[in-house]
Amino acid sequence: MAEKAVQRETVLSLRETIAQIENRRLPGVVRAAKTADPAGFRRQGEEASRNKILPLGVPPLDDVLEGGLPLAGMTEIRNAETRDAGAAAGFVTALAVLCQWRKKEKGHLAPVLWISQGLASREAGLPYAPGLKSYGLDIERFLFVSIRTVKEALWVAETALSVPVFAAVVLEIRGNPACLALSESRRLHVRARAGGVPLLVFRQAGEEEASSAFFRLQIKPASAGERPLPDGSMLCGSIGHPAFHVLVEKSRAYASADIFLEWNAHDRRFYPIEQHQSVAPQVDEQSANSVDPFSAPVDRSSGADQVGRLLAFARAS
Repeated sequence: MAEKAVQRETVLSLRETIAQIENRRLPGVVRAAKTADPAGFRRQGEEASRNKILPLGVPPLDDVLEGGLPLAGMTEIRNAETRDAGAAAGFVTALAVLCQWRKKEKGHLAPVLWISQGLASREAGLPYAPGLKSYGLDIERFLFVSIRTVKEALWVAETALSVPVFAAVVLEIRGNPACLALSESRRLHVRARAGGVPLLVFRQAGEEEASSAFFRLQIKPASAGERPLPDGSMLCGSIGHPAFHVLVEKSRAYASADIFLEWNAHDRRFYPIEQHQSVAPQVDEQSANSVDPFSAPVDRSSGADQVGRLLAFARAS
């Protein structure tokens, strides 16, 4: 019993040291947790740092996000395969639009900064200004930076977060680079919280890994409905608003959430849609033309999955 008590005191002491490093300025919270919570799981410090949130207007998603998108800290959005990058980019852009218009409603014309690793831009393309405008973004206050390496992109992101003038900062990277590990994500998260700026880390074709982000969302494309007409009917054969399949991978919820929604650029808001209207058609795995999806590109020695199938050849002798 004495050994367990010593271990518990050590853990609580480390938590208090980390809180002081992160400049939470709440040393009493950890000391109170020693007596009031034997497990040491009180989260008042987190609650105080997340008092600014942006509701997304979809109750199931807002419930999982504990009220909405954090406006001071890091949120990670990823897509598992390159072919889903367009859907993930559309979702990230919608979040940036909401952040920008929230600032505008308060009388601040704040720009959105999009930092893109060069490899990510080459694989999935560059933002298109007319498309961003039709999506609801104020392109006169949109800054796009293309960076050659991930380390340079991290430096630009940290510098931007130290100047709290942006409505949102988007950091787009490719895969799971070694120079963006848990310690680097922690530093970005602390910078975003200190500057009061929402940081959206857009991980293109990346896998799940440890991160300091408040939440991690995986985005997949969903089937769009038909475009509504003024009389309430649907235009047959048309394509409606962009639709997304959102999987909440990291949150404080007990189970991961599976949510379908669409983005209305005219209203600048999300709307929930029924699952049976949004499930993308499944590809028959036994089809003669079926192929294995490529694994996410990872520059770590043991992080990538095997690609393709093994073919057996008859021995020559």
